[in-house]
Amino acid sequence: MKMNRKTVALILLAGALTVGLAACAPTATTVPVPDAKATTGLRPALSGERKYLDLPGFGQVAYYVDTRGEGRPLVLTPSVNAAASAYEMKPVWDAYVGTRPVYAIEWPGFGSSARPDTQYTRELMTRSLNALIELIGADVDVVGLSLGSEFDARAALTEARIRSLALISPSGLGKPRGGTQEANAEDGGKKLYNRLNSVSTPLYAALRIKPSIEYFLSRSFRGPVDSGLVDYSLDATRQPGAKYAPVYFISGQLFTDDAYGELYSKLTIPVIVLYDQDGFVSFDRLQQFTQQDGVKAVRIEGTDGLPQFEKMPEVKAALDAFWAGLK
Repeated sequence: MKMNRKTVALILLAGALTVGLAACAPTATTVPVPDAKATTGLRPALSGERKYLDLPGFGQVAYYVDTRGEGRPLVLTPSVNAAASAYEMKPVWDAYVGTRPVYAIEWPGFGSSARPDTQYTRELMTRSLNALIELIGADVDVVGLSLGSEFDARAALTEARIRSLALISPSGLGKPRGGTQEANAEDGGKKLYNRLNSVSTPLYAALRIKPSIEYFLSRSFRGPVDSGLVDYSLDATRQPGAKYAPVYFISGQLFTDDAYGELYSKLTIPVIVLYDQDGFVSFDRLQQFTQQDGVKAVRIEGTDGLPQFEKMPEVKAALDAFWAGLK
């Protein structure tokens, strides 16, 4: 099936409008699935060993680990989207694996983690990261991407073992989001989820075709889209239960309305922001953020949201300098 960008954009716009209308409905909590099993049919996204931790009240959360090397462990967190996976952090993983211990989490509902039909929240995502850090049992440096940065910041406010944050194209530094992106908490999310779920199969079917994935990814690449990321994204979207968590993402329930005020502005640990342009997020309050003690920003020029794929040497140089300054 061949589709041009305009056709894909119209499909996605129609889907977004459908979801947006559904999001106006009251809400209620879905029942957790504590015995949810990992998605074992998906090929590994990274080298190293793929393992699973049991997250109480949810199920199995996948993570990758390679403990070779020395120094403080590095924890990588991907973004959240219709096809999110640890593959998004592959260039960073490959740059550091073998030189220091490296871990990479797969958020609940994405990648090789369990994908049950349950409620997905920012608190659930944060809890999964905290569980991985608890399992590591040592101080860590965290590198997050896009919306994953919000979960990382939320975790860092209570988890003292997170000693620094490196945020790549983080969401939440634009103007505060309006109430339309906040789920109606009157009945906890159930009616909203049920309404969204009623349209999620055709919507997700449109989102997971190759032209749609290539279109979305093209907005995060200045040059050609990485073919490996496209192929893995296609594989990730074809796993059982793949549609459930993205519905919560599309409805806005995984975002924090004012992430700068609630999360970033309260951080007291060293932070570096790597950015340039991004078709999905803005950086209106980045300058304000960098006025905080210990916060700096490095522009990776010539990139559009995924600088680790297009300019990893520059990304690595910025990260190395940042971590060297912490010693």
